[in-house]
Amino acid sequence: MPMFEFLTSVFSQVSPLAGLLLIAVTLPGSLELLALTAAGLAPRKPLITDHSPAALPRLALVVPAHNEAAGIAECVANLRASLANAAGCELAVIADNCSDATAEIARAAGARVLVRQDAAHRGKGYALDFAFKTLLAESYDVFLVVDADSRVDLNLVHEFRLAFAQGIDAAQCRYRIANPDASLSARINRIAWLAFNDLRLAGREKLNVSVGILGNGFALSRRLLEAVPYEAGSIVEDMEYHLRLVKAGYRMRFLDSVHVYSDAPNKTDNAEVQRSRWEGGRFGLIASQAPSLFRDLLAGQRRLLEPLAELLLLPLSYHVLLLLLTLPFSGPPRYYALAGLTLVILHVLAAVRLGGDVKDLKALASVPMYIIWKLKLIPNLLRNARKNAAWQRTDRENS
Repeated sequence: MPMFEFLTSVFSQVSPLAGLLLIAVTLPGSLELLALTAAGLAPRKPLITDHSPAALPRLALVVPAHNEAAGIAECVANLRASLANAAGCELAVIADNCSDATAEIARAAGARVLVRQDAAHRGKGYALDFAFKTLLAESYDVFLVVDADSRVDLNLVHEFRLAFAQGIDAAQCRYRIANPDASLSARINRIAWLAFNDLRLAGREKLNVSVGILGNGFALSRRLLEAVPYEAGSIVEDMEYHLRLVKAGYRMRFLDSVHVYSDAPNKTDNAEVQRSRWEGGRFGLIASQAPSLFRDLLAGQRRLLEPLAELLLLPLSYHVLLLLLTLPFSGPPRYYALAGLTLVILHVLAAVRLGGDVKDLKALASVPMYIIWKLKLIPNLLRNARKNAAWQRTDRENS
């Protein structure tokens, strides 16, 4: 392996401190992967234990929408089917800073529509805060958020009501790719989502820690929203709010009996925009929140350990890249890198085992090209990490 020998010779001239630095950057993520992979595969009890409660809570199904005229009618029809026989529950679409006919189409499809125009405060977090504050003035007990480009299981609303009837304050359901066969990138996204949105949440639920908010298919109780208002304006408002929720002593639970689905973008440009905005926002959150989380952890708030570890776990492609850069160092850094890369492989295979198929395993052969593609996004990612990117609808056309 001439290339590996060349890299080894180069890295042997580099200070051993560089290898230790790479270990320090990736070790929290590796430990997080180890814990969540092992726990995620362990047997666990279902969240819903009482399927015949004396009373079910009144639920508001909240749909934040920004210029979703093309698909909002289909979304409303799907959600209304899930709301069938849910007495006292309602569907509310928040048409936020729209320049198209989202509001009119949603209203014609049978949804209640809340219109919000505020050019100075644009973003999904602002839209949700507006909706929650509006609906809290009414007699709803639970607020379930579903994105405007999603489809849901028919029993979604009923399962959430059953879960909250047992007294929980927050829950996140499974969130999966709806179109894995549309393209190779969609298939890779499905594998990543099975790991990030499924296996890791199952592991956190088993470890009795807060599972996180995925931004779609999550619900919050009236009690929680009154105690911790949804005041989160960044592009990763779901992660931002989740940290505030955990700091306040609350815990998200994993409702693994139902799903929300959305399409992965198939045009390269659309996928690049979406990924650089999300991951740029995540890196910005690391810079702004990790130091305070670490201080609070040292002050004795142990419940912040897992959220801090989750925040420090980089997207898998970048985590793998840093482990590969550690590999040419000799001694302990190389052994650590080999162990870390093996763990990533096991983590991905465990995720596929939860909901994948043979096509997913075949798609893993293209992962090196996917990592190269992710490297191209770094300039845009860094720009988005330094600013609060505006809410932008992601096109998901197949052509």
